[in-house]
Amino acid sequence: MAECSPSEQGEKPPFKLSRVKISWPWVTSVAFLGAVAIFDTAQFWPTLSFSVNAIMHTMPFILFAVFAVAYLKATGAENLLAKAFEGRETRMIVLAALLGGLSPFCSCEVIPFIAALLALGAPLSAVMAFWLASPLMDPAMYTITAGVLGFEFATAKMLAAVGLGLFGGFGTMILKSSPVFVDPLREKPQIGGCCDAKKPFSGTPEWKFWSDTDRVQTFKTTGLENLLFLVKWLTLAYVIEAVMIHYMPASLVANVLGGQGLQPVLLGAFVGMPAYLNGYAAVPLVNELLQMGMADGAAMSFMLAGGVSCIPAAIAVWALVKPRVFAAYLGFALVGSVLAGLAWGIVA
Repeated sequence: MAECSPSEQGEKPPFKLSRVKISWPWVTSVAFLGAVAIFDTAQFWPTLSFSVNAIMHTMPFILFAVFAVAYLKATGAENLLAKAFEGRETRMIVLAALLGGLSPFCSCEVIPFIAALLALGAPLSAVMAFWLASPLMDPAMYTITAGVLGFEFATAKMLAAVGLGLFGGFGTMILKSSPVFVDPLREKPQIGGCCDAKKPFSGTPEWKFWSDTDRVQTFKTTGLENLLFLVKWLTLAYVIEAVMIHYMPASLVANVLGGQGLQPVLLGAFVGMPAYLNGYAAVPLVNELLQMGMADGAAMSFMLAGGVSCIPAAIAVWALVKPRVFAAYLGFALVGSVLAGLAWGIVA
């Protein structure tokens, strides 16, 4: 799930020093490197060199992901998402899980889109399926994950994202008459939001977008913003990875998150939910943890549970539904992540 881009937040205010937006991933990366330079000067250059080389190695995957997301955004392919919420409830759940797990969109678009659906009476079960699957996988995430962790892991995570959506969607449908899901909304939602969309995901996709000046501009803007987004988070991830390699004993990771069975998978999910930094930054960090002895199933449960509970995804849910429904959302995420982790541990 991408950040809300500057162009989608309205016109920028006149420059004032007090309003300069701090990019915390860059600040944190510099802070890590600065700490290494001060307290272990001899390790500074190897840390910096490792981070730069890792970024350059990943760059082809980054560029492909940027192009794919920019193309889908420029063509308006996201508009197909609304079709998932038409027809029978079971059909809605299946399509919402599939499209939620595969469609790229700005996180600020989630709230107005879901608000519009709920206001129009879309079943909470289909919305839950979409909510659970949407932050876990998109074209950019698949490309980056495949480049670092391999196509097998990326494909397994994609299938797990859809499966988690189905699990939550059908679970909500079965339990919709229970006290947890009766009267689920905080208040009647209104259409609108930070993307200033009156009718989110409406319209027809234009696959040959290059003849439309506005769509070409959208392609350029989206591509640049996603490139900067990916580079800043992956830079932070690789800096942390370099620090982990040098200072964290591999035996510690192997003892806590290694081995077979339920324990490492459970720990991966419980650690991932509160500690998750960012979906893209998590990829190289998980790769290093796997090298240190983290179990395959724990890696999968960590990424799934953390992705659903990350701040952009969680805010979209918390803003619209009552705490008991939000708790159910986290519960579906935790149980589904553990099940997917156990399954991947067996397969891998």
